[in-house]
Amino acid sequence: MKRQNGAALAASALALVLASPAVAGEAKQSSFGTLPDGRPVAAVTLTNAHGVSARVIALGAALQSMILPDRNGKPIDVAVGYDTLEGYATKPEFFGATVGRVANRIAGGRFTFDGHTYHTPVNNGPNSLHGGTKGFDKVLWEVVNVKSGPTASVTLCYVSPDGDMGYPGTLTTFATYALDERNQLTIEYRATTDKPTLVNISNHSYWNMAGAGSPGGAMGHLVTIPAERYTPTDATSIPTGALPSVAGTVFDFRTPHPVGTRVRDGRDPQIVYGRGYDHNWVIGTAVTAQPHLMAKVTEPQSGLGFELWSNQPGLQFYSGNFFDGTVVGKGGQIYRMGDAIVMEPQLFPDAPNQPKFPSARLDPGQTYRNVIIYKFTLDAKR
Repeated sequence: MKRQNGAALAASALALVLASPAVAGEAKQSSFGTLPDGRPVAAVTLTNAHGVSARVIALGAALQSMILPDRNGKPIDVAVGYDTLEGYATKPEFFGATVGRVANRIAGGRFTFDGHTYHTPVNNGPNSLHGGTKGFDKVLWEVVNVKSGPTASVTLCYVSPDGDMGYPGTLTTFATYALDERNQLTIEYRATTDKPTLVNISNHSYWNMAGAGSPGGAMGHLVTIPAERYTPTDATSIPTGALPSVAGTVFDFRTPHPVGTRVRDGRDPQIVYGRGYDHNWVIGTAVTAQPHLMAKVTEPQSGLGFELWSNQPGLQFYSGNFFDGTVVGKGGQIYRMGDAIVMEPQLFPDAPNQPKFPSARLDPGQTYRNVIIYKFTLDAKR
């Protein structure tokens, strides 16, 4: 009887509350510690009336915690990362972070733009990854707005100077995290520039919907990705430019599949290159005015999952292949291969060097915008 009551309680907590009046959420600012150079790192915790909360820290404008009640009503943290600032400052691993100025990889850390050749630091084999050696994930953002109400939110800002990590133009970026009473977490990135530049910003949250550090990892998660095509890569994870069909391959997630059933299928050289999944799925051909479905994830044991929506054309899906037991995370748990998954709505990898891909160009007078919505769900049935 207790189990049934707990399940009913959790289902109620994560159901869409459409008939009842909205209950004001809360946004509360606190300290997450101090960096070695003495700069304080702010944290803002967003909560709603259903036991759901999200904590955002100013270092990397990162999602540090995401608390959801499972089918027994037990609150669990599904965002993989660290409990304290020290880990984020010394071995960040992109946990929950905002990544940019150009997310994903740029071949050789080099691109030609408006007739000029630019270089950005190489930090991933021969390539540049997530903006270079000091991308947006490694800088301290400013908290500029904290708002309670039916949708609790926090907005952070970072001004990237002209020439930062080799990119032209001063880029002003705002990151807004908002939690509503329907248990939706919306992450919105907006950016403007004072001269032509490249922009591709995304969020790099690691998810384990059974709880960060749970013994079974994330390989049992059921994943659906409504994509007909994907972008295969070379051995250094740079797209070849081809857009083959997913049909008949381990990249076909048009119907739900557990991540772990095909993630080690070495008969596909793409899996060998990435040590699992670390590829871009083609959801569309351009940024859209309104968000569209990018993926669905369900964890059978906890019952928790999410629908992921965005206005972006590409989805980078990464299956935590490079966790090697050297990171001690939340609750003192060691993170191993497959302990989390990442889904990053964005433009395609190496877009600056691939003219057939959707463009990452941003001009003065334009506003870059990436809207990412996690619609958290609960299956109350065992």
